Amino acid sequence: MLRPLFLAFAAVEILLPDRVIAWGERLAFENPETGRLRPWTLPLARLEGLVVVWLVRNRKAAWPGIKPLLVVFGLPAALQPRAFLTVALATAYENPDAIEPKPWVVPFTRALGACYLAVALWPGKSEAESSPQSEP
Repeated sequence: MLRPLFLAFAAVEILLPDRVIAWGERLAFENPETGRLRPWTLPLARLEGLVVVWLVRNRKAAWPGIKPLLVVFGLPAALQPRAFLTVALATAYENPDAIEPKPWVVPFTRALGACYLAVALWPGKSEAESSPQSEP
C-alpha cells in the first residue's frame, strides 16, 4: 500500500523538484522566501527521487545496505537535531544563517531520527521466515 505513495512522491520529486522544495520551505521555515538554494540542490532532489524508485523496486536486495545509512542519518538527527539541521541547511542553501526554521522542526527532526534508528535496528523477518517453506 505504501509503495504507490512512495512512487508517486518520487515521480513528483523527479519531475518538479523546485515545487517540492518550495512546498517544504513554506511548511518548515518562518521565512521561506529567504533561502538561496545551492546549485546542486535541485539535481540532488531529482537523484533522491530516482533512488526512492530504485529502492521501492529492489527493496529486498537493497535493505541490508540501507540499514547502516539509516543509522548514519538517524543517530545525529535523534541526538543533536539542531546540529543536524545546521549541517543540512548549509548543504542545501547558500545562506543557511538567514533561514529561520519553525518551532516544530527541531523536535520533528529528533523524532524522525529516532524513527530511522528504530527501523534500522528492527530485526524484521529473517530469510527463512519470509520465504515459503518447501516440503520434501
